[in-house]
Amino acid sequence: MTIAVPAEPFRTTLDAVPADERPSTDEHRYGPESTATHPLATGPIVTPPHSVEGFVREFLRELNYGQGVALARATVNDQYLALARTVAHYLAARWLETSRVQRETKAKTVGYLSAEYLLGRQLGNALLATDLRDIVEDGLAACGISLATLRAQEVEPGLGNGGLGRLAACFIDSLATLNIPCIGYGIRYEYGIFRQTFVDGRQVEQPDAWLALGSPWEYPHPENSVRVDFGGHTETYTDEDGETRTRWVPSWNVLGIPYNYMVPGYHNGRVNTLRLWSAQATKAFDLDIFNSGDYAEAVRAQTFAENISKVLYPEDSTPQGRELRLQQQYFFVACSLRDFIDRELPQDFDLHHLPERIIFQLNDTHPVIAVPELMRILVDERDMPWAEAWQVTQQCFAYTCHTLLPEALEVWPTELLGRLLPRHLEIICRINDDFLADVRAAYPGDEMRVRRMSIVADYPERAVRMAYLATVAGSKVNGVAELHSQLLRDKVLPDFSDYWPEKFTNVTNGVTPRRFIRLANWNFSQLINETIGVGWVTDLDRLAELEPYAEEADFRARFRAVKSANKERLRQLLLARDGIDLPADHLLDAMVKRLHEYKRQSLKLLHIVSTYEQILSGAVDPAHVTPRTFIFGAKAAPGYRMAKEIIHLINAVGATINTDPRTQGRLYVAFPPNYNVTLAEKLIPAADLSEQISLAGKEASGTGNMKFALNGALTIGTDDGANVEIRELVGDDNFFLFGMTEPEVVELQSHGYVPSQVYESNPLLKSAIDLIASGHFTEGNRESVAPVLDDLLYNDRFLTLADFQSYIDAQARVDAAYADRDAWSRKAILNVARSGFFSSDRSMRDYIDRIWHTKPLK
Repeated sequence: MTIAVPAEPFRTTLDAVPADERPSTDEHRYGPESTATHPLATGPIVTPPHSVEGFVREFLRELNYGQGVALARATVNDQYLALARTVAHYLAARWLETSRVQRETKAKTVGYLSAEYLLGRQLGNALLATDLRDIVEDGLAACGISLATLRAQEVEPGLGNGGLGRLAACFIDSLATLNIPCIGYGIRYEYGIFRQTFVDGRQVEQPDAWLALGSPWEYPHPENSVRVDFGGHTETYTDEDGETRTRWVPSWNVLGIPYNYMVPGYHNGRVNTLRLWSAQATKAFDLDIFNSGDYAEAVRAQTFAENISKVLYPEDSTPQGRELRLQQQYFFVACSLRDFIDRELPQDFDLHHLPERIIFQLNDTHPVIAVPELMRILVDERDMPWAEAWQVTQQCFAYTCHTLLPEALEVWPTELLGRLLPRHLEIICRINDDFLADVRAAYPGDEMRVRRMSIVADYPERAVRMAYLATVAGSKVNGVAELHSQLLRDKVLPDFSDYWPEKFTNVTNGVTPRRFIRLANWNFSQLINETIGVGWVTDLDRLAELEPYAEEADFRARFRAVKSANKERLRQLLLARDGIDLPADHLLDAMVKRLHEYKRQSLKLLHIVSTYEQILSGAVDPAHVTPRTFIFGAKAAPGYRMAKEIIHLINAVGATINTDPRTQGRLYVAFPPNYNVTLAEKLIPAADLSEQISLAGKEASGTGNMKFALNGALTIGTDDGANVEIRELVGDDNFFLFGMTEPEVVELQSHGYVPSQVYESNPLLKSAIDLIASGHFTEGNRESVAPVLDDLLYNDRFLTLADFQSYIDAQARVDAAYADRDAWSRKAILNVARSGFFSSDRSMRDYIDRIWHTKPLK
């Protein structure tokens, strides 16, 4: 079709500047790094009106001159890249203005240090934040292009493993929306988390080549690279003032290249920055060696350096993998600290005042090596006295613990630390010596307490306990749900909470309503808008205004219509994506989360097998079984053998049930591979039942539970993590509680738990396990199921069998409730109306009030 040249351009920053003063295209595409005195960098940035015609003009210009193709010859990827850059140019105006105001006001910034950012696709979020969706959709339609098609073309960055990375993404979204200055720091993994596939029902990891077709949302700045040192030794010397000092003499180094991403606030003009680091060799290519014919050796240094940012969480069952993980952690925090001190602060800045300008939030233990790195910079490079440097450091860090599992609290052997980061080990040991001297003074004669609290452990090997280092160095330590924070104080770090009770606090996690309601559940959010107005998107407590409508039959009917449409949308997606054809009009029972034994996907599986076995044995008439689709989404860590065995068993059970005519129309098991944010945005709004069934006292918080509740799914769960707060808010009548409490778990374990006795004493459980053991689901192969069953019967660390009957009873209550769809709809609406507390905006306000003490900057 013919596109007329519009009279009114879709304006970007450049349109506000005379043509002869405009910077080059490359300058325009850089992020907000320049400190030049050009009007574009220092003057007020104008955001002129925009229109459909103006958008078309800018889109075609980007397609022609950015991609170098005409519309008639453009591929879908050409069109997507041109669209993404057009929208990014619009955001860049706000980005530059945000940076200018932040520098001029010298505002205190949150430096969010996280090894993971599970961002999801960027285009939809950018259109939502800028309110450009309608303009873009109409403009593309005028060009004969579908916005939905281009959105589907985007490959999401796989820069996270699960809840930790998605939480980080929610938090930086909320900080931008709340006008809080923030720089997110992390790693630009070339392949990120693996792409999961199934071969004969078993997980197979494939590289996640998310960069293969281009990444239009990132702005590289190789000129701002940071050198990061490793290895070598330390030496003492006498400085010009006669002081004895220590310096690090490293043996090798790499470069960190920053890639900037825009983090837009919702409809407020603020755009914060996410800065991800990519590793490169300081000398990438040796021409002499290449010319000698040894081509592999000529690029060996580059290959070695790039390994640092190659993949998220390299498999660490080998010494090489473990060392690479530590390299990753130090690499990104060293780059980040150096970046903030050298580039975000004036050259003459007095680092004694650093806490007035930055608070670094340690998102779990991965970035804790930043503590000795800041001390090294202050003491070794800036000649600050040790006591003064330590005072500054303690005000610059706060620590969030995300686990209750001892194995998840990182511990680094001193041998590895000393070999890779010798100066940092010395600094840690001095911090520990000073700290233990204070402990001895507070608890004279209590050497057992001193040993328990030592940052450096002596058994089973001499190693540094990173959670202890973070606790000693941090201004605050927080858990991520009320129960988790209590257990953190009482069981994980009890000596520290006794020593520093004021240091410990709670901030319950939250999720961003922009992505997980407004964007993911568009039709439902439109229904909410029509009912209570639009302000809820940034004030989620306003969802409480929906509660009276739960009593209105018309609203319940409209709610069910939205849920039904969401199920059909998911069915169409999975059919096209994986060839999975979900049955219509089933209760959609979802369990989507990282595969770990404590999350107890095996308990969900036993429920499925038990229901199936009851049909096979004739104990239950299939006509009396609630039609259910069980849907799983889970990745297992590459080296986690038991988790992989559970995945295989789930797929084997599903393959059998889905082809058995006796259960057709009643039971269906779906396990789409490669669960990610993009799939979550379709699956969560479609779900009826949310499975949150971890053993009480093991889940820190969970955020999937919040997303499901906010999208109208009812929860079946234990009193664990944030489930406790969800149940208290939505009401016991609207939550299916089961299982032991945390004190009951402790009591059972203390008396000696024998899972095989539970198996023998429960006929329903025994029948289910026996059916699996018979090889019914594995073509007679009993050996393939033995690892999972043997672990359940003779170990069962997470008390799956002990909670089985309570879980089955709760599922019976689910069936009874779902039989009355109208009453179920009422419960679901009340879940939405009473879950506004679980906004990441509220979480951020809690961090601001309790930990960071930063102020909004409009």
